[in-house]
Amino acid sequence: MWAANLPLVFIVLGFALRARRLCFFSAVNPVIETGGMWGESKFNILRRIPDSHVPATILVKQGTDFQAVVQRMQEVGLTEWPVIAKPDVGERGLLVAKIKSEAALRDYLSNNQIDFLVQKFVALPLELAVMCHRMPGSHKTTVTSICVKETLKITGDGRSTVRQLMQGSDRASLQIDRFEAEQPELMRQVPVQGQTIELEPIGNHCRGTMFLNGNHHIDEELTRVFEVVLSQMADIHYGRFDMKCNSFEHLRSTGEFKVMEFNGIGAEPAHIYDPTYPLLNKYRDIYHHWKVIYKIYKVQAANGVQSMTLKEAMDSYKCYSAYKKSFSST
Repeated sequence: MWAANLPLVFIVLGFALRARRLCFFSAVNPVIETGGMWGESKFNILRRIPDSHVPATILVKQGTDFQAVVQRMQEVGLTEWPVIAKPDVGERGLLVAKIKSEAALRDYLSNNQIDFLVQKFVALPLELAVMCHRMPGSHKTTVTSICVKETLKITGDGRSTVRQLMQGSDRASLQIDRFEAEQPELMRQVPVQGQTIELEPIGNHCRGTMFLNGNHHIDEELTRVFEVVLSQMADIHYGRFDMKCNSFEHLRSTGEFKVMEFNGIGAEPAHIYDPTYPLLNKYRDIYHHWKVIYKIYKVQAANGVQSMTLKEAMDSYKCYSAYKKSFSST
């Protein structure tokens, strides 16, 4: 992992030298903590997105009484199961769970002593990660990456158990131990011939989701959809919509989609994780995106927007590191 990310370190340091500010990136999205590099609140970001594009979501502060959580859910219309629970500050699918009952939510609350979100489960069929940006003072938006997420699924043959079917898949086999611990009954089921079972509804790489390059879908119609939304997100200029919609055609014609999360500077152009995407192209695209971040920073700096000082960054990262370590005790 460190070897794969080493070129990224040099890319970021190169632009930091040009900016003469190690944390220049924090000025790009000034209303997001660290610009979205680490430690940002998901709820803080979601409330800056137009309500029409955000599923019903509440923030549950650490120590909140369970009945108060249920009451708040009812107030915002979170009355159907399942729902999604996830840390307000987190990354790479950490502690994200599909909650299927009130009892399961109570367990999540008692087992995780953190601030977390409860969000309506979005059942739309197409999950995407769409990265875009706009220059400060402009509504014109550029879409630079579309990743199509293909969640972990198996198809039955009428004879094999789910476990056996997973063993026959290079990707699914890596998840067997987790499923044995979390869903042992599912592993013993025998799907009928042709039956497709979605094993993991959460579209995260570490949970078995395949990321596919969807950049061929980028066009003027699609760009306008995201321009409408991003232009309403004051002081946010760069990031990635992790979202669901009905289809590309429906997205273009109606502009309808739901955002589960918006990730700032720390977000990657997720299309680079397509298994068929050439390695050199991955690093080229990462470089291009950091060049965009640098250009936005230059405009922000000219407008008087300050980036984090080194001390502020160190203090912030120290708190974030302590927070991540606390997960091991929850």
